[in-house]
Amino acid sequence: MSQLLLDVLGAEDVDQIIGEGMQLLMDPGVRIHNDQALELLIGAGAEVDRAKQVAFIPEDLVQTALKTVPREFYLYSLDGEPVVHYGGERVQFDPGSAAIAVLDSHTGKHRPPVTGDFVNFVKIVEMLPQIDAQSTAMVCVDVPEEIGDLYRLYLALLYMRKPIVTGAFRKDTWWTMKEMLVAIAGDELSLSNHPIAIFDVCPSPPLLWSDLTCQNLIDCAMSGIPAQLVAMPLAGAAAPVTLAATVVQHTAENFSGLVIHQLAKAGSPLVWGGSPAAFDMRRGTTPMGAPETWLIDAAYVQVGRRLSLPTHVYMGMSDAKIIDAQCGLESMAGTMMAALMGANMVSGAGMLDFETCQSLEKLVIDAEMISLARRVIAGIDKRDEPIALDIIRPMGHRGDYLASPHTRKWYREEFYMPSKVIDRGSLEAWHQEGSKSTFDRAHERVKSLLDAYEGPRLPKEKISELKNITQTAALRFGIRELPPIPE
Repeated sequence: MSQLLLDVLGAEDVDQIIGEGMQLLMDPGVRIHNDQALELLIGAGAEVDRAKQVAFIPEDLVQTALKTVPREFYLYSLDGEPVVHYGGERVQFDPGSAAIAVLDSHTGKHRPPVTGDFVNFVKIVEMLPQIDAQSTAMVCVDVPEEIGDLYRLYLALLYMRKPIVTGAFRKDTWWTMKEMLVAIAGDELSLSNHPIAIFDVCPSPPLLWSDLTCQNLIDCAMSGIPAQLVAMPLAGAAAPVTLAATVVQHTAENFSGLVIHQLAKAGSPLVWGGSPAAFDMRRGTTPMGAPETWLIDAAYVQVGRRLSLPTHVYMGMSDAKIIDAQCGLESMAGTMMAALMGANMVSGAGMLDFETCQSLEKLVIDAEMISLARRVIAGIDKRDEPIALDIIRPMGHRGDYLASPHTRKWYREEFYMPSKVIDRGSLEAWHQEGSKSTFDRAHERVKSLLDAYEGPRLPKEKISELKNITQTAALRFGIRELPPIPE
């Protein structure tokens, strides 16, 4: 049975958005603050105003790029298994990325994350079957910011088996991060053939590529490492206030990245993604839990599907500051909608406060939401033919289906059984078990998962190589000693 899919645009509207997105590439064009990208565009026949650093990208370059970019690809586990499929209707989940705070489990307060927080996070993600990929989800403050990006990848590689969604904060540290991935994969060809990581690359709204992000995009392409476009138009601020017009801008920004990427190396894997938002003028914030944000996401995913490209969204998160009713309603609605729209990768599990805070308790609660959403999009299967006659007729009016072999055969196929994070017991049972809140139960599950975690057992020589790569990079910035790594 095919997966349920949600469309928010008509087919003609999608085609119009694609057409207008292409037109924006010529007028007003795209500002590109990267010389290598401008040279690639000039070499392909695009007109470039060097003084203004604006490129005018003709439609034929977009069409050529659409012909060479892969329609699907896989990310592999460290065991060499293809576990994340970008393409088709497969929906997968990873946590949100680059949080600058963690919700302290004991105080309930936001605080800067440190090495131990990130290590615990990686362990929890490894233990949650609902989460398909890791992410470099926190920026640790116990190392200088110059190595913040490569340090979190270093930590993740020590504890993970799942593939990872990551990103670089500098042009030079991207190469260190690649060196780490090559060390794990064995060599550059193995990494390209069986990628274990994908890099987020973010154009700046409106219609601009910084030198850093554009270079990361080019370096990913030339190395054959998958890249994930994360356009971030802000409706009502750095993009038009109308949602459809914001989707047009998103389309143009991603098209420009697609062209640059494929000019760097045709055939390199790329994802049509983003993290747009609707601007709240009352508060000056970018609510990720707003329905308008979800609609923009759904629309650009529909555009990506129309182009037959792998897709990605930032959804399933909350703007709440703690795990409360607002957190639950925003996260569940976003998770369900992302699953229904058929995005290949959904980033956001565990995130609070406009993508700035990560919570281990929210992460395990969100894992339950993911399972619920996956059950919904799986739909209803007939199971038997005829559907019910051969089951109901012999039973007649007895209704004793609990004892039926048919029930035993299909029960676990039909119904999702949540973990103890979700309370489905009676009121009396709830009292007997301590009258615990959802947060209490989630906190207990966090502890049990950490206790049950078993490490990846990387060979000692690979652990040593990763440490040497990281320490060498740290020394370039005057950092002589890395924080101690938890057991």
